[in-house]
Amino acid sequence: MIQQQQTLKLSPYIDLYNIIIPKDNTLRQINDLVDFSFIYEELKARYCLDNGRNAIDPIRMFKYLLLKAIFELSDVDIVERSRYDMSFKYFLDMAPEDDVIDASSLTKFRKLRLKDMNLLDMLIGKTVEIALEKGIITSKSIIVDATHTKARYNQKTPREVLLERSLKLRKAVYMADESLKAKMPAKNTNDVLEDEIVYCEKLIAVLEAQSGVCQLPKIEEPLNFLKEAVEDDLEQLKISKDPDARVGHKSADSSFFGYKTHIAMTEERIITAAVVTTGEKNDGKQLQTLIEKSKATGLEVTTVIGDTAYSEKDNIIYTNSKEIELISKLNPLITQGGRRKEDEFQFNKDAGMYVCKAGHMAIRKAKQGRKNEGGKNKRTIYYFDTEKCKVCPIKAGCYNDGASKTYSVTIKSNEHSGQAEFQESEYFKVKAKERYKIEAKNSELKHRHGYDVASSSGLLGMQLQGAMAIFAVNLKRILKLAD
Repeated sequence: MIQQQQTLKLSPYIDLYNIIIPKDNTLRQINDLVDFSFIYEELKARYCLDNGRNAIDPIRMFKYLLLKAIFELSDVDIVERSRYDMSFKYFLDMAPEDDVIDASSLTKFRKLRLKDMNLLDMLIGKTVEIALEKGIITSKSIIVDATHTKARYNQKTPREVLLERSLKLRKAVYMADESLKAKMPAKNTNDVLEDEIVYCEKLIAVLEAQSGVCQLPKIEEPLNFLKEAVEDDLEQLKISKDPDARVGHKSADSSFFGYKTHIAMTEERIITAAVVTTGEKNDGKQLQTLIEKSKATGLEVTTVIGDTAYSEKDNIIYTNSKEIELISKLNPLITQGGRRKEDEFQFNKDAGMYVCKAGHMAIRKAKQGRKNEGGKNKRTIYYFDTEKCKVCPIKAGCYNDGASKTYSVTIKSNEHSGQAEFQESEYFKVKAKERYKIEAKNSELKHRHGYDVASSSGLLGMQLQGAMAIFAVNLKRILKLAD
């Protein structure tokens, strides 16, 4: 067994934990709440059980990643803090005098042990199981929404990334000791990446020579981030921006480059399902998956609450067939009926426009055709910027040189008559007011757990980040409700 690879240490200082760490400490409460032995079962196939040297306890490695999600620190800083923070050592099942791991072990653990593992669904399912066992979840409603996360490398040049990090570091240094300005190297004034790298290396060397200043947490953390960029990230930055990230649109004139996390949450604010996609994906297309994943955790779902993105025809048919109430207002621009090959284009409900497979949004729209009995025009034509189409790397089969690029949508007048009647009811209006809760949850993920920017490159890295962040916020919520 993997757990036999680590020998239990009997420490004469173990009672220090009961003296130093209060009963209401969050990490102590999480340790008491969760039986982490499920990690052994999930990871045993990824370890050699009868050959090689003993591995670091996988539960401890998993807990290190959970600490990163809770406290938003780099690998180096989370390991360093576990050297002296007794609550960290207690949480990691270490004796007070135990030494810490090498920070590089965390990277290897993520890449070798957690790769191709459905960690997101597993961890969400575990927290929902705990919440159901404790009677915390009593509602049968889920609230759905999507939140965006910017790619780590975004659409900035490698030099801009270094410039931003070095600026943040200098500001922290000047706040601590303004006299160090005289020792700083001359700033790079050109746009040459290699020169910016040289400047950053000089800046790091100057600060590391000032050992006293470097030990201050407010300086040590931005210093480590800059070092990571110089030592680890530049090769990726030189190759390309994040290969999996895509352009998504928050409104007609606001976009981002990165990913979306589609979330389902109970009215008690426990996340029951999540789907991580690239940034251009349509919110409404994920609804059925979110419902099925929520049910798979043992939750009974009778009501779904969401914005207009979720009121498309397929979702109405699906929820009706499952006897689920769909609290989602209709949007008259959502595609109805059969589609042609252009189905892969996604509708952005915030901007009221369609987005092509490359992530470009339509620039205008126009109605066409005679009005029918429902008072609607037969077609809406969406026009795209042909200058972008001409240089698009995936234009084959989508755009012909010299032509304009349009996308037409047929509008059917009475397709949603039942839903239109339902949304005027008092019950619908009351339940719709619960939707604000998921906006607050998205804000918590971004501002307290670093979910506004991806911590690594690629869709798999984003899924791992989502798994740990959602696991952390669910555990914190369970502790609060159990209190």
